[in-house]
Amino acid sequence: MSTKIRQDQILEILEKQGFVTVKYLSDTLHYSTATINRDLNSLQKRQLVSRTHGGVEAVRSAYVPILFRTQKMRWEKRSIGRIAASFVKDGDTIFIDGSTTAQCMEEYLVNRKKLTVVTNNILLAVNLSKYKEIRVISLGGEIVEQPCMLCGRQTVENAEQYRVDKMFFSTGAVSADGKIASGIYDLMLRAVAKNAKEVFYLVDHKKIDQPFSDIYCDFSAVDRVISDYPFGTDVKTAFPETDFVTVEKGE
Repeated sequence: MSTKIRQDQILEILEKQGFVTVKYLSDTLHYSTATINRDLNSLQKRQLVSRTHGGVEAVRSAYVPILFRTQKMRWEKRSIGRIAASFVKDGDTIFIDGSTTAQCMEEYLVNRKKLTVVTNNILLAVNLSKYKEIRVISLGGEIVEQPCMLCGRQTVENAEQYRVDKMFFSTGAVSADGKIASGIYDLMLRAVAKNAKEVFYLVDHKKIDQPFSDIYCDFSAVDRVISDYPFGTDVKTAFPETDFVTVEKGE
């Protein structure tokens, strides 16, 4: 097992457990305590974990690397991305945010004709620009998440200039009753949503009821929720104007 894979597994364990001992990690991953300690020291230098006597805990406010997030819930994200892409028609102008969930729409858009994609994701912009029928607009601005996510004042100002048919975005968490977590992209998302005909929220079941403090919006602000999580009848009743699309297992 490579160091990166092992450290990613440590982060995933901490995300679930919150706090664990070095012995627990050693027994679970079947590596010596010396190896685990080296990994923890490395993760602590990157400010992803906090070491205490005999154990380690997750740094909840820490940035989790995009490459790590990309691999999490990969099947679910691709399934959600495929369903989301099915709502995109030839000739549409769409916004796709920098989330690893929305990025999974990429492979399902390559055959669209006369499509315009606006995004703050440099990697997505580069990949889609290879196709003759897809016009790509990067919002520009400051890289706020390595290696390819843009935001900041310039990004928000640029976002305000565009009118899109459909907006696709995700966030780090959402409550089971329909409250969507706030994040560093709030101002940009609000700028896009203001000029979008339809707003789509994409979320996998792993993000349901993850802890968060600030609310970006609730489901009343989106036209369609696409998820592998089956939101209950009470939520659908509370947001009658919102369409809920459930991605079934095996789709």
